[in-house]
This record gives sequence, structure tokens and C-alpha cells, in this order.
Amino acid sequence: MGGFELIWFVRVTVILMMVPKILGWGKEGHYVICKIAESKSYSQIKLKVILQLSAPGLMRLSTTTRTTAGVLHYIMLIHLISCAITNIAETAMTGMDTRTDNLTEALMFLSHFVGDVHQPLHVGFTGDVGGNTIVVRWYRRKTNLHHVWDTMIIESALKTYYKSDLTLMIQALLRNITDEWSDDVPSWENCKKMVCPDPYASESVRLACKFAYRNATPGSTLGDDYFLSRLPVVEKRLAQSGIRLAEVLNRIFSKQPLAAQ
Repeated sequence: MGGFELIWFVRVTVILMMVPKILGWGKEGHYVICKIAESKSYSQIKLKVILQLSAPGLMRLSTTTRTTAGVLHYIMLIHLISCAITNIAETAMTGMDTRTDNLTEALMFLSHFVGDVHQPLHVGFTGDVGGNTIVVRWYRRKTNLHHVWDTMIIESALKTYYKSDLTLMIQALLRNITDEWSDDVPSWENCKKMVCPDPYASESVRLACKFAYRNATPGSTLGDDYFLSRLPVVEKRLAQSGIRLAEVLNRIFSKQPLAAQ
């Protein structure tokens, strides 16, 4: 990675890590996204990169991004995520040192941010910081709306439909990609550039208004009605994120082969 790109990458990463409770699906969501991407990526990427991304390193990243408090305007955060996705992808393709450790680190952040921009409340209202200040109950548990979308819908789905087995959930989403959603997949992949974070964020804005905020007022209890109507949205966003991450990785590695080990 060139000097300028490295400085830019480090600065943006530090700023993003300063923001409390905004970044990231939970670790389960990020794992699902990476495993879907793995299944749709070139074999070279599977062997060299994706298996590392979906291993504990990415899970640590998805949780440590929440550990340091800070203050940043929410819209500026989304702008930084969009810039980070584009910059890291372009740098990986055109100017990056292809040593495995550097490449894996950059792609870990890329995969994390591509996942983040698909979570609807990451582009929620500034006044409630994407639902973080909207205190609700998820069944009996007190939480906030943003955490419901980051983690709790997925956790409830795992317990209710997938025997608490993440592999079963991933398999179900992959079946939907090839069956129920097969006609939609070409539109998910419709990106004429290296990566297209802005349209992904626009989709999230619409979903935040239509699904995330609707009937989720402060102090309300979110139960079966909310869970059953929002789970399909969450599952499709995870699938879209995985498909799009695979496309980005395929574009990167079709331009620049990995260095021989």
C-alpha cells in the first residue's frame, strides 16, 4: 500500500472506531455475509482470502469497532464508510502491496464496511443516531432499536428457525439466492464501478423508513408481529451484502492476482 493510501486508510479507520454502537451487524451477521461471499467468489479468493475473512479475525473486528466512545455527526459517518469502501477497494486493485498480511487486513475492513452499509439503521435519522437512542423492548429484553437490527433479529431467527446453528441459516439464504431471489440477483450485482456503496446506502434509507422505524416508538415492545415482518428484510440484506462483497472481491482479483506464497 502506498504511503498516501496507508495514511488515509489509518485515519478513516481510527475515526470510524471512535464512534460508539454504530458500526456493524453483530458478529453473526458479518460471518453470514462473508460465507455467502465465499460461496460466490473465485476459487483463488476462497483459498487465499475469504477463509481468513470469515475466521475469528473478522469476528474480533466486528466487536472491537464498538469499544471506544466518541462524537461524530451520523451523516458524516456514512459518508466516511462510503469513502472507505471505495478507497480500500480501489487501493487493493491498483496500488496495494500484495503481501498476504496487508491484503487480508484491508479486505477485512472492506468486508466489514460493505456489510455495514446494508444495515438499514446505519443510514437512519441523525436525531436518534440511527435508532441508538430509541429504547425499546425486544420481547422481554430492554435494548435499543439499532441493536435490534444489528443483532437481535438474527439471534431470534437462529433460535426459532435454525436450531441455533448459523450454518443452517447460511444454507437457507444460499438456497433463496438460487431459488426465490434468483430473478433479483442480477440487479444486486448491477454495479458499473469497482464498488457502489451509495446505491446500497439509498436502499437502506428506504428500508429504514418503511420497516425499521415503523411501529418502533420509544418505550414500545417489539414482539412477533415486528419480528416476523422484519426478518425477511434482514435476511435479504445479508444475502445482498454477501453477493455484492463477492462481486467486489472478484473485480479486485480479476485485475490483480495474489502474490505466490
